[in-house]
Amino acid sequence: MDGDEKFWTLTKLTEYTESLGLSYELASILSAVVLLSCLLLVSILAYFIAKNLIINIASKVVKKTKNTWDDILLEEKVFDYFAYFGPAIIIHLLVGQALGEFYEWISLIRSATYIYMIITSVLIINALLNALYKISKSSKKVTSSRGIKSYIQVVKILVITIAFFLILAILLNKKVGTIFAGLGAFVAVLMFIFQDTIKGFISSLQLSANDMVRIGDWISMPKYGADGDVVDISLHTIKIQNWDKTISTIPTTALVQDSFTNWRGMVESGGRRIARSVYIDISSIKFCTAEMLEKFKKIEILENYIDTKLSEIEQYNKDHNVDSLTLVNGRKLTNIGTFRIYLEKYLRKNPNISSDMTLLVRQLEPTERGLPIQIYCFSKVQAWADYENIQGDIFDHILSIASEFDLRIFQNPSGSDFLKLKE
Repeated sequence: MDGDEKFWTLTKLTEYTESLGLSYELASILSAVVLLSCLLLVSILAYFIAKNLIINIASKVVKKTKNTWDDILLEEKVFDYFAYFGPAIIIHLLVGQALGEFYEWISLIRSATYIYMIITSVLIINALLNALYKISKSSKKVTSSRGIKSYIQVVKILVITIAFFLILAILLNKKVGTIFAGLGAFVAVLMFIFQDTIKGFISSLQLSANDMVRIGDWISMPKYGADGDVVDISLHTIKIQNWDKTISTIPTTALVQDSFTNWRGMVESGGRRIARSVYIDISSIKFCTAEMLEKFKKIEILENYIDTKLSEIEQYNKDHNVDSLTLVNGRKLTNIGTFRIYLEKYLRKNPNISSDMTLLVRQLEPTERGLPIQIYCFSKVQAWADYENIQGDIFDHILSIASEFDLRIFQNPSGSDFLKLKE
């Protein structure tokens, strides 16, 4: 095909325009503008045809499948962006015939189409990444997600950076390698600008590699006033919905540099720890008398224990010829020891307390406030309100029942105590 055949349309239109009395130069420019306008109209028409065609086909295919991921792709307009290539391809292929020997215009418009297609490619990749994030969130394995959003954000930054250098290479008419080679100082500036992004990315890698935080984890970080569930993990920040429904935003780097508590182990264990103490007035601790033992026998959960323990003690004292008339000789039951056994049996009978996990009723080191008796066990229920109710019921019972063992709960003197003393 020679030049006349190649530019036949432009030549004919130029001849016609020139016949109207215009100069050859003006007729050529006017003809090129008219043909270029027609080309733009055709490309716009091609866009709408391609868009309707692609969307209709994609919608029909998506409706026939039971998968959710293709619905998300349609929702994120991934298929819509492919229609954007239509106008660029048409202009790129036909602009030479429309503009004829206006080579500078042809080069400029083709460069613009390259830039347009690069931007369109970025939009498609961005939509695909958004769809990938939504697919991961809708997956049943979302609780094991280790912050995929941060990696998606890094990929987006890389894609935009590559697109930027490609566009720069087109504008400067240079090879990409040449652009990179001459931008050493610029890269250093970019690293300085994106230092927070780089730190956030490294922190995200550390959090992921060590499995420190997942979406859905309950974490506590008093330094930032955060105590609640992790709802979002991004490149720069982690969002926590506190129990009062407020949102705390914590830098990703802070979770690597500072200490925090992750309650995931408690959640996965199926129980929630109860570790609380009551303080017993030491002056109320004593050996059990016969009357006290008869009273304790009437307590259902202690009946077998008292009988067994008394038989054991009696046999021991007999074998060792112990003079039982003196209190300090031999073995004897105490009210505090019997109280501990009662609490342990009470907890084991409680249907809300896990019997498969650690269950202790133990003495801690005495203090100026008395002898601490610690309840250490695990509630089967993890929900905060229910857990607090279970814990409250247990200690309501403990505080009420202590007097039945001739024990007094210690508390510092209050105003009413001083009034009684005055009277």
